[in-house]
Amino acid sequence: MLSACATPQAAVSQPAAASTGMVAAANPMAVEAGLKILRAGGTAVDAAVAVQAALGLVEPQSSGLGGGAFLTYYDAKTKKVTAYNGRETAPMAATPELFYGADGKPLNKGAAILSGRSTGVPGAVAMLSLAQYQHGKLAWKDLFGEAEQLADRGFPAPGRMAAAASSRAGQAATRDAVAYFTKADGTKIQPGDIVRNPAYAATVRKIAAEGPKALLEGPIAEAIVAKVREGDMPGSLTLADLKAYRPKAEAGLCRPYRAYIVCVPGAPSGGPAVLLGLGILENTAIGNHPNDVEGWYLFSQASRLMYADRDRYIGDPDFIDVPVKGLLDPAYVAARAKLIGPNADPAPPAPGNPKGAGPRAPDRTQEPGGTTHFSIVDRWGNVVSMTTTVESIFGSGRMVGGFFLNNQLTDFSFTPRERDGAPAANAVGPGKRPRSSMAPAIVLDRNYRFVAAVGSPGGPSILAYNLKALVGVLDWKMTMQDAIALPNLISGGTFYAAETTKFSPELTAGLEARGVKMSSGFGAEGSGLHGIEVTPQGLRGAADPRREGVAKAP
Repeated sequence: MLSACATPQAAVSQPAAASTGMVAAANPMAVEAGLKILRAGGTAVDAAVAVQAALGLVEPQSSGLGGGAFLTYYDAKTKKVTAYNGRETAPMAATPELFYGADGKPLNKGAAILSGRSTGVPGAVAMLSLAQYQHGKLAWKDLFGEAEQLADRGFPAPGRMAAAASSRAGQAATRDAVAYFTKADGTKIQPGDIVRNPAYAATVRKIAAEGPKALLEGPIAEAIVAKVREGDMPGSLTLADLKAYRPKAEAGLCRPYRAYIVCVPGAPSGGPAVLLGLGILENTAIGNHPNDVEGWYLFSQASRLMYADRDRYIGDPDFIDVPVKGLLDPAYVAARAKLIGPNADPAPPAPGNPKGAGPRAPDRTQEPGGTTHFSIVDRWGNVVSMTTTVESIFGSGRMVGGFFLNNQLTDFSFTPRERDGAPAANAVGPGKRPRSSMAPAIVLDRNYRFVAAVGSPGGPSILAYNLKALVGVLDWKMTMQDAIALPNLISGGTFYAAETTKFSPELTAGLEARGVKMSSGFGAEGSGLHGIEVTPQGLRGAADPRREGVAKAP
């Protein structure tokens, strides 16, 4: 249910939504899988199951059955928002020094990703099962047909998958990945080549028949445990860890933003940080500066403050005190906004001291990108906004049952404490969920009616990507498609990473004069924003032109 929102004000004008629904996702084959479920009378959550099953096959570099996810759900009948947490968990044998080498120093990030230590208990399928049990209409067993058929009969290799398979990423060079992506003539797959994955078809048939138990118990679970124990740095994942996994469902974290209400998952997701960024911007005049120097300057400085607080304080609330209320307290947020001066301070902003915050070490998390997002609305007006991941490209590069295992545990801080003993909020712990930047958002008006849904992949850049799209739609009054297409700017510490060629020379010069010198060489995963909004003509979907996605109605 909605939480901590201001007293409802006059409703934002909202037309009736189209009756047919909409799916916006990163691959047309996955979109079609979701549309088939909507046409059959399924709900947004029913369709989400089908979309995830298809994406795990046609976009394995980004998400899959072996990964985790956050899902934000809006129930049109009750007008309540629920956040589902399918984040992976660390094995019970994990220690804060999980990613230390024999020399007592943190491991090289690449080596850690490829090791068996990087894999946590996969949670996406279990989370979807819980959400579908609560909000689905169709039988669970009938939601995997499209993914099964694509895997059995074959599908044309998407360009992004083929490019990832031929990339220099260490995961693309693993024995499992090479075997999967190499053709009979010894060459790597090319875009359009037909790819078959009978093992994946068998896995989804088993999941359709048995639910998440198919992954977390029995032969597939045994294969997962065996796979993570291979190599020089084996993982400690056990069958007991897998069997004990439980997804979480709780009220969405919702806060008012101007005439709207924005809802996201709570910690350890990136949701609280996005709300903090919006809260800071609400104390500025960014709405009066659409896509101009002042508008982007305010965006960049609010982003720096958002990242400073997120990096210091956000972790798994089941293990540490996460000061979400303090971070989002209007007085605290207003005080943070006052730190934005006329020109950018060359020094990185320090984290604030919100109520409820204990001593925390500076964060050392190195968060790569291998993620995807999709948004769905069904004929009843129910909404899914879901961000899902295997962490890096092809996760750990290890395969079981036709799918890649995640390397999600490398989302923990490699340095668990400072020299003075202060703990990192995102240190490794047994059974703990690593911090995430994923922040699938749903926007409502003050009468709790659906306005928009949006989210993105991008590793730590997700926070900036989502914030940009929300500012574009809610402050700059752009269409969702135009907001998504805006250039990306990620500001944190002392850097300003951006799609520099997409900013006009005038904008670039104006920002540089204010101390915002943008660099294009930041190496972040590009955005993959996918959203849906309500317009006077009904639902309108939007897909990030930087990826292969589409938005379509049934």
